[in-house]
Amino acid sequence: MPESSHILSNDDALEQFEAHGALPLPATEQQRYIEHDGARIWYASYGTGASVVLLHGGLGHSGNWGYQIPALVANGYRAIVVDSRGHGRSTRDSRPLSYQLMASDVLAVMDELTIERTAMVGWSDGAVIALTAAMQAPKRVERVFFFACNVDTSGTKPLMTLPPIVERCFHRHIQDYAALSATPDDFKAFHEGVTLMMSTQPNYTADQLAAITVPVTIAQGEHDEFITPEHAAYLSKTIPGAELVILEDVSHFAPLQRPSLFNEALLLFLKRTYD
Repeated sequence: MPESSHILSNDDALEQFEAHGALPLPATEQQRYIEHDGARIWYASYGTGASVVLLHGGLGHSGNWGYQIPALVANGYRAIVVDSRGHGRSTRDSRPLSYQLMASDVLAVMDELTIERTAMVGWSDGAVIALTAAMQAPKRVERVFFFACNVDTSGTKPLMTLPPIVERCFHRHIQDYAALSATPDDFKAFHEGVTLMMSTQPNYTADQLAAITVPVTIAQGEHDEFITPEHAAYLSKTIPGAELVILEDVSHFAPLQRPSLFNEALLLFLKRTYD
């Protein structure tokens, strides 16, 4: 299987991301909305071949995968991105945000695309959504790449002040929300809703994790600002057969900081899934 020859530059401090965002998503005729459970959910599909669904982090949107989509397409995969409920181009209703609702949205997009089973790649909140989908509908999920996330509140680091890299990412999210959202002036309420979800969900127990039947790769940046390394190790030991992958010299933002490094780990994950 060929690998992309495009050399991607590093952005360790997220200065490029703050100023310009990620690489723009490629053009595609397959980008649409579906109406599902009180929300209008945006999705897009790129390329052909074995499918992989990529789920972005909290406050972000599918464009944050801009460095990954071309690599996946170049390697013969069909990459599908979904803007989570309330994020990016997708709307939300008055109910509190939840990972269960967002997972059901992803499964609805799969139904719309007549995808019976797929690999899922989740980053931060997107990782919880992917794992939740695997728990809700294990026959629909081939394998999960769970990057940079916790499954209960014990897995997070206390942050008294936000590091500059987090501030830069946050500033980018504010700009993108204003540009993409159907409610561009509603970022404050949106931020509060996502923060409430993150601070109270998920709360998966060890028994629930031990009951997972879908193969899972736990990926963690060596310098993750939010998630403890002990939590990543706990997940890899508790989920049956889970593999732990440590990405060196990167943090919570590895797909943006060092895209080539992240893409190498992602393509290896998919090779094990589909070869």
